[in-house]
Order: sequence, then structure tokens, then C-alpha cells
Amino acid sequence: MRNFMNKISLVFIGIIAGVMVSLNFSAIADKEIKEELQTLPIEELRTFSQVFGRIKSDYVEPVEDKKLITEAINGMLVGLDPHSAFLDNEEYKELQIGTQGEFGGLGIQVTMEDGLVKVISPIEDTPAYRAGIKTGDLIIKIDDTAVKGMTLNEAIKRMRGKPDTSITLTIIREGEAEPLAFTLVRDVIKIESVKSRLVEPGYAYVRITQFQERTGENLAEAITKLYSESKVPMKGLILDLRNDPGGLLNSAVAVSAAFLPNNALVVYTEGRTSDAKMQLRANPEYYLRGPGKDFLANLPQSIKTIPMVTLVNGGSASASEIVAGALQDYKRSTIMGSQTFGKGSVQTILPLSNNTAIKLTTARYYTPNGQSIQAKGITPDILDEDTDNDSRLLREVDLNRHLNNSQEENTGKKSTLRKKNADSSKKSGNKADKKPKSHEPVEFGTKDDQLLTKAINHLKSMAQKSRQKTAKATQG
Repeated sequence: MRNFMNKISLVFIGIIAGVMVSLNFSAIADKEIKEELQTLPIEELRTFSQVFGRIKSDYVEPVEDKKLITEAINGMLVGLDPHSAFLDNEEYKELQIGTQGEFGGLGIQVTMEDGLVKVISPIEDTPAYRAGIKTGDLIIKIDDTAVKGMTLNEAIKRMRGKPDTSITLTIIREGEAEPLAFTLVRDVIKIESVKSRLVEPGYAYVRITQFQERTGENLAEAITKLYSESKVPMKGLILDLRNDPGGLLNSAVAVSAAFLPNNALVVYTEGRTSDAKMQLRANPEYYLRGPGKDFLANLPQSIKTIPMVTLVNGGSASASEIVAGALQDYKRSTIMGSQTFGKGSVQTILPLSNNTAIKLTTARYYTPNGQSIQAKGITPDILDEDTDNDSRLLREVDLNRHLNNSQEENTGKKSTLRKKNADSSKKSGNKADKKPKSHEPVEFGTKDDQLLTKAINHLKSMAQKSRQKTAKATQG
């Protein structure tokens, strides 16, 4: 047995060293990374190989080497933060399809917390959204199978399936005495990335539900159409990013570039490697995917100066926060709503062999003025949590193993967001007990959307103040 274990140890140390050398990313050129790879933790690797050997020899049933190694890789990545993960063939393929705006499933963004699946956000116009699944819901059963003991990938695979097949999710919800059962019918999720309409003469409404490959082009088409349909000169625009979970970085740059001056800094990233240090600007170089015509080139000139309000909430994450942060820093738009999610980390998809990949957190996002988004989010200029469509207030900072905000680490300060939310919950607790919120979410962009109404009124107020200022200047 000892000889067997020694052989296993040597083999695995060799395998791990070989894997690290074979992952020949450009970042490996950095001196610090090179030095760390040259000093492998031999004792820890020996322990790993001993555990592997014990499972192979003593586990109650035979286990394939492939399964053990795959689970070890999963464990390495899952233990880092909520957004790093190993993607097998199927998951890697679905990730690629998802960024194109069409995929199968329920339409729900989830993470794992305390062994249960926690809902980050339902995606608009999907089975999960229509059924009334809410941010903060804890999924405890999928059909008749308990979630406890599953990995996040396993749970997600169970929720996926052929369109038109049903699935029952059993959910624990804060404020509900008993678990809730939701029966949903799986569907092909086709996400309309950009929605737009004229809410009043001269006032345009544009909603971005997710940042996909063609979001920048779709936005340009929507703006052009709105201007052509308006019978009066455009007076104001409302950009709605509520419950937008993010998506592609270049699309976030394209959306920002539509409203910002040419070549303005949109966002920059800081990480350990040279590849993780980027400055992304409002320039076709940073938002076009390959050669092609600049779809923002022929937009009406006034789109750069038209008064704007950007709507955000706790479901606005990642790419949404990049756009909101850039517009806020340049004072290009009034940000209105509630504190955003706070996902300010960069995930890089690193393809491996056999059509698999790892999704690895490699950097943090910073707004043009140097504010870190991570575990903090964007604070609106006009804070209005009363009209937030989601009372759960789940944020990045609530997730297990979340990456800390680097600026708070450097200053020794801790975010007070959790305390503010807790105080707010205490103050509104009695009201919530007396009148629980309906399971039916308010549809964004409709006459029942109170925050949209407030945004329109704010734009009108801005226009009135501008007229008064002009009148005074003329009189003077």
C-alpha cells in the first residue's frame, strides 16, 4: 500500500506540474506568476494524491479517474468565488449560445449558498419571471429531488431540459411560513435585448434586458427608430437597466459610447497579469467584434447631449453597472433607483482541451473616476428604494466567498450597505408583515411602473429649470 501511495503521489505531482505548464496563457509571462509556479506546494499536492489514492482503493464503489479529477477541478474553482467555474462540453456550448440571446431553460440566474440554490434574478419575459420567482428565493427541491448535496452545475442541469416539459421548484421565501411550490414549463429562452418606445411626445424609453452580441447594434436601431417616430424634437431619454444581469463587456462599452463623447474612458480593469489590465474607451476599437461598420456612427448628434435618466436596482449587475457608472461619472445621466448588485469582477473564459473551459475571475472593474464596483455597486444620484421591484435586496456582498472591494481592503473600511439594508428592513418590517408583496412583479415600462413615472417627471423638471435659466439669462 505504501508503495502504491508513493507512486500515486509522484504521478499526481507530475500531472499537476504538467497541467500548470501546459496552461500557457500569455499571463504566464508575468514574473510573479512564474515564480509561484516554480514553487509548487509539494506537501499539499501529496495530501491531494493520498486522498485520491484512498478513494480509489477504499471507497464503497469504484470511481472513475475522470470523475475524481473533474470534481477536484470543480472544487478548486468553486472554492474561489461565486463566479469562477469549470465548464464541461455542454455548459461551454450553452454559454456561447446564451450570449447570442437564445437558449433553453427557465430563465433564472442562480448561485449556491449553504448547500441550496439561491436566485440572483429571474430574467424578464421567461417562465421563471412569469411564475413569480423572486430574487433571494432558496430552491430546496427540484421536482422530487432535494437540492442539498448537489453542486450548482448539477442543479442547473436538472432545471434545464427540452422545451414544453414541466418542472416543479420548491422554494423557501423570506416572510412565507411554508415552502412554495412553482410548476414551470421549460421554454426556449429568446431574450429581446433592447426594447424601446415613446412614452410621451418627445420622451423616449429604452430598456436593455441583457448585454448580448448585438446589443449595441440593436440600441442604435432603436434610437434611430425613436427619433424618426417622434413628431416633436426629442426632449429626454430614459435608459432602463433594472434587473439586467449583465453580459458581454464590449456591448456595455458600445451602449456607453452611444451617449458619451468619442474616446471617453468607459471602464478600466485591474488584475495580477498584464492581460487583466485594460482601459476600454468609447471607440469602435473597443466595442466592435472584428472588422465591420461602426453601427453608432450615424446616430443623431443630439443623443450625446439629450437629458437622460438611467434606472437601476438591485438586479442591475456587471455590464449594467459599468454603463451606469460611466454615465454617472461623466454626469451624462441622472442615475435613479436603488443600490445596484455590486458585481465588479471580470470573468475570463479560458478554453481547455475537449471543448471544455474554465470561467476564471481575473480582474476587478473600476469606473472612469476610479471607483471599484465590486461588492459595493453603484449608488444612485436619486435613491428611490420604495419603487424597487424587488424587496429581497440580494447583492454580491451577500454571496458566500464573494471577492472583497479592493479599495475597502486598502483603507480598512467595511461597506455599510448591509447595515443600511438591515436598518431599512427593520423599519419596513411591520408594514411588510401586514401586507406582503404580490407574487406578480410589476412590468417595467408600463403605466404601473412608478419609477418610470418619476423619471419622466424628473426630465420635465430639468427642462423647466433649463427654460427658466435661459429666460433669466436673456432678461439679464
